Amino acid sequence: MNKITRTILEDLETVREGLMSLSDDIWLSIDHNDTKAMERGCRFKSIYNGKMQAFDSLSSEISELVQNFTHVNLQSKESDGSVGDSENERLVRELRSDEPHSLFENFTFKRPHGFILKGTAITGVVTWKRLYTRFCESLYRLDPQKFRELPMNEDFISSHGNPMFSEEKDNFHTSISVGGLYANAHFSANGFRDSIRKLIGAFGIPMSEFDIFLREDRDAGREAAA
Repeated sequence: MNKITRTILEDLETVREGLMSLSDDIWLSIDHNDTKAMERGCRFKSIYNGKMQAFDSLSSEISELVQNFTHVNLQSKESDGSVGDSENERLVRELRSDEPHSLFENFTFKRPHGFILKGTAITGVVTWKRLYTRFCESLYRLDPQKFRELPMNEDFISSHGNPMFSEEKDNFHTSISVGGLYANAHFSANGFRDSIRKLIGAFGIPMSEFDIFLREDRDAGREAAA
């Protein structure tokens, strides 16, 4: 029963993130030089975004309700290399058995498994939102002061004045909490990818010191072994 419940909860998260990615793909497919196409696209995005916000809230509530009642925790299979050198070495070896992916790839409809940041590994992540949370937690451990300054960093404030990080949760429809701050988490897979890439630059981390690994690669490896 627990295995089935976990699979359904993971699928629910995958559908939510997939719908975000679908919206991005449709928007990019529109000819932005065609006025009528843009008008139809804007109407579509306005309606779609409203439906997505409702679905996002409802799916989060359902997931939390089911996890609390069944005691199935989507985070239970995560492993963190920061707990000790020997554990980290094991996790790094595990991840390195697959090919790492680049933050310049298209992650639409792909699912994460883990990452290595400056030699420290995180594995067992099942959603992009959770991977982003663990990534931000890793940045906070590396430099708490720089992380706490993100709400004032103009690079993380949009041209419309919308922040990516804030001390106020109400600034975001969907958020994560790290280091006393809230971060916008209403993204598709590629949206999380872009934010991670931007944060790596802001923290002065060479791109060569970050590798990301996908769940599909591990599934394919298990199928080949079978």
